Amino acid sequence: MPDLLIENDGAVRILTMNRPEKRNALNMALSEALLDGLRDADSASDVRAIVLTGAEPAFCAGADLSEFAVLTPDNEALVERRATLTMELQGVCAKLSKPVVTAVNGAAMGGGAGLAIGGDIAVMSETAKIGYPEVKRGIVAAVVMANLVRQVGRKAAFELVGTGEPVDAARAFVLGLVNRVVSPDKLMATALQFAHVMAVVDPQSMAATKELFYRAADLPFDEALEAGRDINQRMRSFSKSK
Repeated sequence: MPDLLIENDGAVRILTMNRPEKRNALNMALSEALLDGLRDADSASDVRAIVLTGAEPAFCAGADLSEFAVLTPDNEALVERRATLTMELQGVCAKLSKPVVTAVNGAAMGGGAGLAIGGDIAVMSETAKIGYPEVKRGIVAAVVMANLVRQVGRKAAFELVGTGEPVDAARAFVLGLVNRVVSPDKLMATALQFAHVMAVVDPQSMAATKELFYRAADLPFDEALEAGRDINQRMRSFSKSK
């Protein structure tokens, strides 16, 4: 079976991480397949939204620790390639023109937690957990920290990376890490509902909305207003292009 399952539900592309025996841990092969799958979906003319989930029983356990044995100082090229791949994967959803909904069906740890909250909208099973256990393993929640500190307040973010303790779905919702918490049997239906609602939005409008959203989030207020003004002016050309 492939590491990544790909199917369409109308205009929604569903990507399922498929290493259930490894709890969908991110090795090089799955990371590359997932990055390619997300980018391919973004460029596909018949796809308007994306849902990302994991094969049961987990969403994603994070980095595949079995690969760490070869990620040593004397293998510098591979270490650099792995770090760059991780960086690209953790940042890709915000750079896509199409909306991404994550369906967090089970444990999402480390890099898996980063993917879970990295989508534009996150739906979480009430039985799932999110955590950043890296510090307990003597390493750092490094690349995933950039998005985490933008999703929640600093105190909550440091609690997650400093203690390494996971949080349940109810706590994740309170912290603003996810949009909805639902029963396991309603997870995919809810995620697909979000995706299909956004799939009917004009693609130029959606792309511009995403672009401005992620720019404005990191700009000083006055610069964010200016960015909004620029998009406002661009909107005038949307109707003319149809």
